[in-house]
Amino acid sequence: MSRAGAKRRFLLALCFLSVLLFTSLGIWQIERRAWKLDLIARVNARVAAAPSPVPPASAWPTLDPREIEYRRVRASGVLLHERETLVDALTERGPGSWVLTPLRTTDGVILVNRGFVPPERRPASMRESGQLQGQVTITGLMRLSEPDGRILRPNRPAEDRWYSRDVAAIAAARDIGKVAPFFIDADASPDPGALPIGGLTIIQFRNTHLVYALTWFGLALLCGAGMVLLLKPAQDPR
Repeated sequence: MSRAGAKRRFLLALCFLSVLLFTSLGIWQIERRAWKLDLIARVNARVAAAPSPVPPASAWPTLDPREIEYRRVRASGVLLHERETLVDALTERGPGSWVLTPLRTTDGVILVNRGFVPPERRPASMRESGQLQGQVTITGLMRLSEPDGRILRPNRPAEDRWYSRDVAAIAAARDIGKVAPFFIDADASPDPGALPIGGLTIIQFRNTHLVYALTWFGLALLCGAGMVLLLKPAQDPR
């Protein structure tokens, strides 16, 4: 076999394998898109549904994170303001803090993200009207714990610096004891107009799978075109 023929066979094999690879990646992205659209539909249905009671403490260890996040729930109890935690936040209202307060219910303790406060209103004494006393009812969305902090800004419990809503770490730092493995993003209903400002949950899912799929399929077509060119008989230079 001539050197040119061997090179041609190698290029054909490379194009063939590339067609298989890029087509497989395109199909995978189509499958991922279907999964993402289903997830978005399920989450939208949960957010729009009427609030249901928070799952009992006996069910907490077996909760499926995929089935509980963004479920709209309602919980009643007493807010433990003396054990609140301020977590760094960046919102549509600018930088500030999330106010996470334990809610003691008859079935256990649940951390509640009561909402946003600007930097100048971080001290509890600057927002006394929002420090609700006695029995309260919280309505909001179930959210999953955010362990460890951000990529470049880990939580520092010893310094009381928090960059994510890490339920277990906050419970340990505040000596809360047994706490639900999730937290609740409260809406604005407990005390509209007062601080902290609830109801700022942003639900947004990145969905670029179709773009990626078209890119992979386009590359597969280009490799297929390359195979067609390589299979064409060589022109006689005469």
